Amino acid sequence: MKYVDSNQVLKKMTYRLSINNIAKYLFMLSTLFGLIVLIVLLYRVISQGLGWIDYPFLTGKLSTYAEKAGIMGAILGTLWLMIVVAPITIFLGVGTAIYLEEYAKKGRLQSFIQTNITNLAGVPSIVFGLLGLTIFVRSLGLGNIVLAGGLTMSLLVLPIVVVASQEAIRAVPQFLREASYGMGATKWQTVKKVILPAALPGIITGVILSLSRAIGETAPLVVIGIPALLIPFPDHILDKFTVLPMQVYYWTIDSALVAEYGNLAAATIIVLLLILFVMNSIAVVIRNKFQKRY
Repeated sequence: MKYVDSNQVLKKMTYRLSINNIAKYLFMLSTLFGLIVLIVLLYRVISQGLGWIDYPFLTGKLSTYAEKAGIMGAILGTLWLMIVVAPITIFLGVGTAIYLEEYAKKGRLQSFIQTNITNLAGVPSIVFGLLGLTIFVRSLGLGNIVLAGGLTMSLLVLPIVVVASQEAIRAVPQFLREASYGMGATKWQTVKKVILPAALPGIITGVILSLSRAIGETAPLVVIGIPALLIPFPDHILDKFTVLPMQVYYWTIDSALVAEYGNLAAATIIVLLLILFVMNSIAVVIRNKFQKRY
C-alpha cells in the first residue's frame, strides 16, 4: 500500500483553496469595475440629458438651433427601420435554423453552411455596411433610404437569429419529436405543432436581442450614407431617414463646437435606452409566459 503524506495533501488543498479565493476576488473586482463604469456612464448621461427631455424635444424636427431641436424624425426612422428588419430577420433566420436542424442532411455541406453562419456572427458591423453600400445602395440603386438601411441591418443581425434559433430548437427534448411521429404526424406537423412552440421562448429572446443590436448600431448606417440633416419625417420604406444612434453620433461631434449639442446627445441616449429596455422587457415577459406553458 502506497504511503500518503498528509502534510503534502494539506499543502495541495491549501494551495487550491488560495487559488480559488484569488479567482473569486478577481471575478468580483471585474464585476464591480464593470458596474462602476456603467453607473458613472448612466449618471453622466442622465445628469446631462434628463432636463432636455420634454414634449417639444420628443415631437419636434431637427434644427440647427439646439434649443429647438427634436428627435421625432429619428424616432420614426428607427421604427421604419425595424419594420423592415423584423420580418426579414424573423422569417429568414428562423427558417434557416429549422432547415439546418430538422431537414438538412448531416454532412460537409451542412457543416460548411453552419461554420460560415457562426463566423458571420462575429464579423465587424462596418463590413456589413460596406456590403450594403455595394449591393443595395449602388448595385441596386436604392440610395440611402429606409429599405436599403433595413436590408443592411438585416444582414448584420441575421446570423445572430439563426444561431439563437438553432440553440433553442436543439434544446427541445427528443422524446417530444418521437411522440409526435408515433402519433402519425408528418415532419412539418411536428415542427409546426411541437418543436416551434417549445422553442419559441429561446427564439423570441434571440430575435429581440438581435433587433436591439440593430437599433443601437451606427457604423453600417454611416457607411451607406444615412444623413442626420434637416430632412422630413419618413412616411414609408422608400423615404430617406435617420435613426437615434446616428443622431447621437452627429450631435456628439457637433458638441465640440456647441456645448448644448452634448446635452441633446445625452437626452437622445436616454430615449434610446428606454426603447431598448422596453424591448428587452417584452422579450423576458414572452419568454416566461411560454416557459410556463411548455
